[in-house]
Amino acid sequence: MKNLMTSTLFIFSIMLTLSCCQSKESVTEENPRKPRTIVTTDGEVDDVDSFIRMLLYTNEFEVEGLVISSSQWHYSGDGQGTKFTSEMPNTAQLYGERTELRWPGTDWLPKLIDKYGEVYENLQKHADGYPTPEHLHSMVKVGNIEFEGEMEKDTEGSDWIKSVLLDGDPHPVYLQVWGGTNTIARALKSIEDQYKSSNDWDEIYKKVSDKAIIYTVLDQDATYVKYIAPNWPDVTIIYNADQFWCFAYPWVQRVPDELKPYLSGEFFSKYILNKGPLMAEYYTWGDGRQIHNDPEHYHGNLDSMARFERSKYDFISEGDSPAYFFLLDVGLRSTENPSYGGWGGRFQQSGQIPARYEDGENVTDFNPYTKQHDATYPQTRWIKEQQHDFAARAAWCVEDYENANHAPEVSLNHSKDLTAKKGDTVELRGSAQDPDNDEVSYIWWQFLEVGTFPAMVQITDKNASDASFVIPEDANVGDKIHMLLEVTDKGQPALTRYQRVVVEVIE
Repeated sequence: MKNLMTSTLFIFSIMLTLSCCQSKESVTEENPRKPRTIVTTDGEVDDVDSFIRMLLYTNEFEVEGLVISSSQWHYSGDGQGTKFTSEMPNTAQLYGERTELRWPGTDWLPKLIDKYGEVYENLQKHADGYPTPEHLHSMVKVGNIEFEGEMEKDTEGSDWIKSVLLDGDPHPVYLQVWGGTNTIARALKSIEDQYKSSNDWDEIYKKVSDKAIIYTVLDQDATYVKYIAPNWPDVTIIYNADQFWCFAYPWVQRVPDELKPYLSGEFFSKYILNKGPLMAEYYTWGDGRQIHNDPEHYHGNLDSMARFERSKYDFISEGDSPAYFFLLDVGLRSTENPSYGGWGGRFQQSGQIPARYEDGENVTDFNPYTKQHDATYPQTRWIKEQQHDFAARAAWCVEDYENANHAPEVSLNHSKDLTAKKGDTVELRGSAQDPDNDEVSYIWWQFLEVGTFPAMVQITDKNASDASFVIPEDANVGDKIHMLLEVTDKGQPALTRYQRVVVEVIE
């Protein structure tokens, strides 16, 4: 019966994929395929806030699964009184032996999708491609939730992930890990169990390894280290262990004072919380609310707010949002290569595991506020633009098109990848159209930390749509220089988009 159910699910997934593909516009360079993604989440307060914001961007990618999973911080227990102690040293010390831990239940996702349904028609006024509430409801699956790291048995969620990884669509599937990796690990283990002894194993292993891209925020259970890394070493892993903190609970310690207003209660009360029923669900400091069964969600309590020196409606955390920020096509090309950097952070290829990209002390950007290189700044540097974008999308929930702002559309009048010799003048030509007919400003800047030429170049006319620079004589053949065109409109709030040009030095 189990095999029959799995086969039926697999066939249904293929039919659903083919049906969706038939209804989409043709994929071209001008109209690229939206990224496919599955979210796994343990339902913590920052997961809730990350999900609420993500709903505003669901027109930007193909949501192919919303899977509830467990983590070292949240698990449901098996209902039999079985006791469990965490494999992770910090949570083992904090909680000891437990039968369940801070489990928020499984109905919070459907409830938020219902709130999305209340603003769905208004969102459609502003952009094409928003999925119906019915589609999002159909994507909600319960994965491996009983204990931290539990991956011994197939679940609805793991079966669903398995079916998507094995379907007939070869495009990458971005697996976002907001909690533990255990439900994804179970899906991969089920694939291995089914095929490893067959003649198809090499083909299946390559197919899945080429297709799955895991973006994980920390290790929140041990299943990546114990199972995924040793058994699926060719699956691409984007590992965010440091940069996300500027968007998580300790943001006050990580974000420069000059950027803190964009995470303040004043910002949220003005631009976010009063924008309809979906945004009213967004958790902030001092809002008087608490998640059921989670005593560590104390942020709504005014006494806690005062103890932590926060102000009313200050940002709490969206530590998981970088996982889908990475997928947003704002012109930074980060999905082409995680080392390029973008709204989802910047990552360096591991020297030990070629398929793994990671942040950390070796991945730093120069922080102009502190005048020092900073391991968090590859994410922090985009906060103003991201928060303005969030505010604009929140307004889409309640405003007509003419009363809201929409991002400029930025393009290049040449290839995104150029070559030049030492001493050559590189002409950079861009343009922008604003859908609201707002004026726009241009700035060309060099993303020094990403390029392999180690010095700044002199940009002529950097505040115009067309600019230029000369390849320095001390550049080496093979050096790459990354130039970004940043365009910001004069709407309220001001919105920014980009184009990136990569110039390679040749003989």
